[in-house]
Amino acid sequence: MATPPQAPRQGTKPDLASLRIADSQRTRGNWGKRLALAFIVLLLLGGISGAFFVFWGRTPEVEVAVAQAPPAGGREALLNASGYVTPRRRATIAAKITGLVTRVDFDEGTHVREGQVLATLDDSDVRRSLESAIRERDSTKAQMQDYEVQLRNAQIVLRRTDQLAKDGVETQEHLDNARTSVDSLQAKIELVKAQTVAAEARIQESQQAVDNCTIRAPFDGIVVSKDAQIGEMVSPISAGGGFTRTGIATIVDMNSNEIEVDVNEAFIARVVPGQAVTAVLDAYPDWQIPSRVRTVIPSADRQKATVKVRISFLKLDPRILPDMGVKVTFLGEEKHQSHGPGEPPPGVLVPQSAVRDDGGHKIVYLVKDNHAERRAVTLGNLRNGQAEIIGGLAAGETVIVKGPPEIKDGQGVEIKK
Repeated sequence: MATPPQAPRQGTKPDLASLRIADSQRTRGNWGKRLALAFIVLLLLGGISGAFFVFWGRTPEVEVAVAQAPPAGGREALLNASGYVTPRRRATIAAKITGLVTRVDFDEGTHVREGQVLATLDDSDVRRSLESAIRERDSTKAQMQDYEVQLRNAQIVLRRTDQLAKDGVETQEHLDNARTSVDSLQAKIELVKAQTVAAEARIQESQQAVDNCTIRAPFDGIVVSKDAQIGEMVSPISAGGGFTRTGIATIVDMNSNEIEVDVNEAFIARVVPGQAVTAVLDAYPDWQIPSRVRTVIPSADRQKATVKVRISFLKLDPRILPDMGVKVTFLGEEKHQSHGPGEPPPGVLVPQSAVRDDGGHKIVYLVKDNHAERRAVTLGNLRNGQAEIIGGLAAGETVIVKGPPEIKDGQGVEIKK
């Protein structure tokens, strides 16, 4: 018997239309997300705007310096150059023979005296040669003593035979034999003396070989490089495929330090021996060292178009080390009252960092009433980090040395304490 169809439940639809999301519900969720995103954007804009007003409206801090008048009777800077500190006496100490290093008595920075022992090499072989030469000499001297005893006896026999021959007892043959024995022994003694001299020469040669195993300092100085260690082989020539050292140490005489610079040959006429020079080491930029031109090397470098100049320090200092970078200023003749009595010398000096370039024109910014003032100036020579202003600036005026690069004329500034 067939089952009758059941009727659908009350309040339900027989299709899938009831699962669809209404447009009003979908739009309601998107509005919430949009409001949150807009709130975050407003916060970011507010922070940026606050920072902009805080920093843009802030008065920039600047460092200033006072323009100074150059001292009366000063020297004019003729030329600037750069170079390095170089010692006139620098030596790489090497052994005269090939040998094994057995002792090293120095380290970098060690002060050494002339003749001081720096290192020793293995001398066992050469000492055996020396002992053999000494024994050979002693043996030769002992042989000479034996010949001298025989000679004295032969001379006695000769005198006796000569007397007996005069008396007619001995024959002429015996007399000749006695004289021959004396002459032979005298010749042997002379030969032994020559052999003794040769033995002494061999002893001196062996002793020199032993002395060569001791490496000594050739002059007073400081060790700047330690080039060999115990157990390494050293040789006066390169050998062993690069495994043999050719040097023991490098010594520098600090009292011979001087400056070596290359001067463009177009300006070498401005440099003469004995000329006053101011030197400034790169390591100590605020330390001006008085110096003097020692010599101008009479040869030019055709590739660099420069001439080498050597400059001596007037007073040496332990801070001056070899191979330090240095900048020098060649000075002119000392001025003697080139202006009127009581009248200040022309031009003023300011730090070189105060001078700016504006479209090919040199300018500085002054500080007046806490505001920047642009001033065009005429630039003269540069002197050890200072610029000579020969026009547009007076002594005593305050100029900006360090400040923002985009500073403007009339902008408010604050002097850094």
